[in-house]
Amino acid sequence: MFDFPDDEIVPLSKEHVFWTWSAQSKVNPIAVAKAKGVYFWDTAGKKYLDFNSMTMCVNIGHGNEEVINAMKQQLDTVPYAAPGMTTRIRAAASKAVADITPGKQLTKILFTLGGADANENAIKIARAHTGRHKILTRYRSYHGATAGAMAATGDPRRVAWEPNLMNGVVHFLDPYRYRSTFHRLNPTISEADFCQDYLNHLEEIILYEGPESIAAILMESVTGTNGIIIPPNGYMQGVRALCDKYGILMIADEVMAGFGRTGKWFAIEHWNVIPDLMTMAKGLTSAYAPLGAVAMKPSIAATFSDHVFESGLTYTSHPVSLAAAVANIEVMKKDRIVENSEKMGKVLGGLLKDLGESHPSVGDVRSIGLFGIIELVKDRSTREPITPWNTNSPEMNQLRKQCLEKGLFVYTHWHTILIIPPLIITEAELKEGFSILDEALAITDRFVKNER
Repeated sequence: MFDFPDDEIVPLSKEHVFWTWSAQSKVNPIAVAKAKGVYFWDTAGKKYLDFNSMTMCVNIGHGNEEVINAMKQQLDTVPYAAPGMTTRIRAAASKAVADITPGKQLTKILFTLGGADANENAIKIARAHTGRHKILTRYRSYHGATAGAMAATGDPRRVAWEPNLMNGVVHFLDPYRYRSTFHRLNPTISEADFCQDYLNHLEEIILYEGPESIAAILMESVTGTNGIIIPPNGYMQGVRALCDKYGILMIADEVMAGFGRTGKWFAIEHWNVIPDLMTMAKGLTSAYAPLGAVAMKPSIAATFSDHVFESGLTYTSHPVSLAAAVANIEVMKKDRIVENSEKMGKVLGGLLKDLGESHPSVGDVRSIGLFGIIELVKDRSTREPITPWNTNSPEMNQLRKQCLEKGLFVYTHWHTILIIPPLIITEAELKEGFSILDEALAITDRFVKNER
């Protein structure tokens, strides 16, 4: 079955694979042959520096033998157990995850298959616990592609599937400093006042919707693909206070921002806030196997002590995925990968700043840990994006094409370039990638209207 030449991989894939997030006739995939560390190679032997951790998920890097061997050993013992059973690895994995949650206070763990169903199950649990229905999420959010998670998503990926999505979701605005709706005429407003304006906005939405109807506020702790929007100091604490004031649960979506991505185990820890529920996936296994999770406070789990939780998954707590998770957490601790993310995050911040000062098409740069973004504009004074909202552009396509030709794999989204490398990356490897980006940005510089 697998005995065919490498040059048939792409044609066969195009013939038989139904591709996600793609117009089927326009797909042109990279045929990956192997991967190790922060690099991968295609079947022609070309080497790529992975500046996106594949899908923002290979946090410990490619080809880690400790995780691979743990999965092999699990296959030799118990490769699968039914949801109502338990195993040594299920006990170990649930404790390993509980022990790294903020304040070690989210100690009951529901394992899912990925981030979308983690968010859906968190919503179900919140609704059952509170007896309320509405869920508040932000417009610049992405929570997954299943019907409930897509409804919670704020960005245009949701609109394509409406109205056939879960109801009861209300969206509110993100504290997005560079493009603040409230402060276009006052861009120099203090951080404290900026923060308070967005908290006031959220509270106003809560009051309009009726606090007694709102089960939870679901937020990415740091917004991911929609802009790496880092909340101002005081914002997360303010959201926590509003939740406490109105009896609303706080759900932190850490699917992308968790497991060391921001220089802490979970991004929410930067603001010393403990959510009521927290969702995770991606870095939970560093994508060596599919796995998501909902961590919750025991008081929330107690809702189902005598009341059946009417939900489930055939592959919940799959032993091989749990083995990957336990080994992944052990590797992160042993190799001090979270600490490296914090250390290299400072290097990334400096490289982003230098790049922004060198290229007139760079309107803004933001980063926290190894979670960074370059925002490209046609005009720094007006902040007009190089690509209009929710579209693509020839210049961005050219930029990404040049990066790939030079051996740099990056993710571009509308008018932004995301920098999300494996957390094991070194300073030299970061500089290698930025050297390629520096050359590629000459493409977008040509479209700047008012160069200064």
